[in-house]
Amino acid sequence: MSRQPTFDDRMRTVHTVAELREELSAARRGGLTIGLVPTMGAVHEGHLSLIGRSRERCDVVAVSLFVNPAQFNERSDLEQYPRRQQHDRALAAAAGADVLFAPTVEEVYPPGFATAVEVLGLTDRLEGRVRGAEHFRGVTTVVTKLLCMALPDVAYFGQKDAQQVAIIRRLVADLNLPVHIEVCPTVREPDGLAMSSRNALLSTADRARALALRAALDAACERAAAGERSAPALLAAAGEAMLAAGVKPEYVALVDPETLEPCEALTRTSLLAVAARIGQVRLIDNVILEPCEVPGAAEEPARGAIA
Repeated sequence: MSRQPTFDDRMRTVHTVAELREELSAARRGGLTIGLVPTMGAVHEGHLSLIGRSRERCDVVAVSLFVNPAQFNERSDLEQYPRRQQHDRALAAAAGADVLFAPTVEEVYPPGFATAVEVLGLTDRLEGRVRGAEHFRGVTTVVTKLLCMALPDVAYFGQKDAQQVAIIRRLVADLNLPVHIEVCPTVREPDGLAMSSRNALLSTADRARALALRAALDAACERAAAGERSAPALLAAAGEAMLAAGVKPEYVALVDPETLEPCEALTRTSLLAVAARIGQVRLIDNVILEPCEVPGAAEEPARGAIA
């Protein structure tokens, strides 16, 4: 008796650029749409939501699984990053991926590799100030390579990495890359903690303290809903909420979502971004804040959308 095919049977795993292009070339020639979901593995519900969105909207779904050494500032951080390829493969297949691209470091950065892609003006703020220019240079270089390797019609990213999203959108526009960048909402744990591969590295005590980031966003949302527009006041509310939970923020910032320029007041759609080190793990989160139409108008209060 022949066995029923499993999800894994229906998903092809490839390890080289040549194999990836061969898998996708027939679909491209046939006019099918290709979606790409870039990941660094340690797949969680956030990644699966991106794969699911791609499955809904594209004919072929490719998922990349590559822990990019170029974006890690500390070797210890790279070495501790969760790796569970077999488990990730099963989750990606069950979520509807057609192709899993799992290259080696040598495949992505072969001997003699000497090119880097850098986006100026967006990478020296927020995370850039903490992690340095090398971090985002590593991100933009590998994303450019993945987009050129797969040549997708659409690439999917999560709102949790809001600065990365802004940088990649600028990268795609500046280089005239023929791909649409679709950003999907942040997926959260039941208690509000943003899904992250790094959450697995938190101790039980630090996992509880990590909720300080969500508390900061909630505090700012509440002040905005009450009509507060002053950026210093909103930032103070967020910072105080984190300190009250026993966590010192690395930064709390209210910025334009596209340019990342600081906002002096909540007069337009703005991004409130927070970051903190919880034990040995750095976590980030954000919320999109919208001002009310008329200051103090009860029928249309300022809103905060946890993204």
